[in-house]
Amino acid sequence: MTLRQKTADLLATPWVTNFIVGVIIFNAIILGMETSKTIMDAAGSLIVTLDSICLAIFVVELTAKFYAQRGKFFRNGWNIFDFIIVGVSLVPGNGGLSVLRALRILRVLRVISVVPSLRRVVEGFVTALPGMGSVFLLMGIVFYIAAVMATKLFGASFPEWFGTLGRSGYSLFQIMTLESWSMGIVRPVMEIYPYAWAFFVPFIMVTTFAVVNLLVGLIVNSMQDAHAEEGNAATDAYRDEVMKKLEAIEARMDRDSKTG
Repeated sequence: MTLRQKTADLLATPWVTNFIVGVIIFNAIILGMETSKTIMDAAGSLIVTLDSICLAIFVVELTAKFYAQRGKFFRNGWNIFDFIIVGVSLVPGNGGLSVLRALRILRVLRVISVVPSLRRVVEGFVTALPGMGSVFLLMGIVFYIAAVMATKLFGASFPEWFGTLGRSGYSLFQIMTLESWSMGIVRPVMEIYPYAWAFFVPFIMVTTFAVVNLLVGLIVNSMQDAHAEEGNAATDAYRDEVMKKLEAIEARMDRDSKTG
């Protein structure tokens, strides 16, 4: 067995995976502690050192993975994801690039690429994006129509909420999220326009209960499909392994019968 294959097998072992997950979680705690002035005054140098050690571990792991996979490394989307996350952390955070120091917390996202169950969630979400695009387009059409109507109906009396198309869109978004929609917006509007409920209630029924639940359904369905595909792949791999063993046994029996 070559050194490259040994490296690949080592990276695939559960204890290495669990170690990397532990480092990611520990690093997330360290980065959170950096936001506390009291903690940084007391142990700032230690926290910075620990953060550097965590980053070094990520670099070593990524380098080992690149060595083991070589040309196949960048064919895996999760490897590219890890490469970008670690690469951002390596960029100096001085001067105009100081904002990149805040992006170091993105290292926590690496737990997604390490934990298979989280990968399935993200893959299901990505698979659902084409269908979600159609739903978002439908949502945009509904919002545009509702915003135009709200501006014309209520803009004169409530310019702070419906004075322009943009304000109407933002107010309708607040109503869709059900954040203070009744006492905060709808009831004051109904004091002047008693039949305003005939506009807002159907809007909530369509956007909050119909379109949003349609998005949830698309994501859940995509996750189930991804899980089923993974299960089918595991079953096929197991069947192939069993067939190879049976063929090996059959070949051995043929050899024994000939020699006997």
